Amino acid sequence: MTICINENKETNGKEAALKGGLLIQKTLNEKGSARIILATGASQFEMISELIKADIDWSKVEVFHLDEYIGIPESHKASFRKYLKERFEAKVSNLKAFHYIKGDAENLDEELSRINGLISRDIIDVAFVGIGENAHLAFNDPPADFETEIPYLVVNLDEECRKQQLNEGWFSSLEDVPRQAVSMSVRQIMKSTYIINTVPDKRKAAAVSCSVNGKINKKCPASILQIHENCYSFFDRESASLLRFDQ
Repeated sequence: MTICINENKETNGKEAALKGGLLIQKTLNEKGSARIILATGASQFEMISELIKADIDWSKVEVFHLDEYIGIPESHKASFRKYLKERFEAKVSNLKAFHYIKGDAENLDEELSRINGLISRDIIDVAFVGIGENAHLAFNDPPADFETEIPYLVVNLDEECRKQQLNEGWFSSLEDVPRQAVSMSVRQIMKSTYIINTVPDKRKAAAVSCSVNGKINKKCPASILQIHENCYSFFDRESASLLRFDQ
């Protein structure tokens, strides 16, 4: 893992987007097409707002997203489909494809089969991710499953995760926050050629600390990123405030 620490969240998002954009362009130059993953949530605001400015031929790029709540319609303000359509897809030109997870599908088993088939067709070149206050990676809350080879699966959301969603303003009460979601698995994320991990804010400092300084542990899911050879983690001063750099 390569660690980059920036002064504030705005600079952090810009630097993460710059690196990610360069890796997408590198992939396009080498392969002629690219497949990427986009994360959502408050931690990705600045990164996505910068990534859409990159000089990239989006007509050669396919996009997947990390996760989606089960049972929430696309019109809900917390819907990750809504988030990504408004903040990303609507602002880039001629995107090749965006493969959304339909968390409110009438037949969820069929939806999982569909999205798993799509993502399994080829490797993911660049994955843009973040980590939660409980160090979850996608919606893989602790203790995370590090073994499953299933690309997308149904997961249970723990209370700390659900409180984070409430505190970020996506829901009006804890009871409104779904208890399950469709999440990309840890192994599927780790299969990506490059990973851009963007994590700002003081509230993420403990999660950043266990992810970087702690042992690889299912109770700190994002710690698995330590062993990815091409993971670039972007922290601001606040999120990095508990890190130790021993000599």
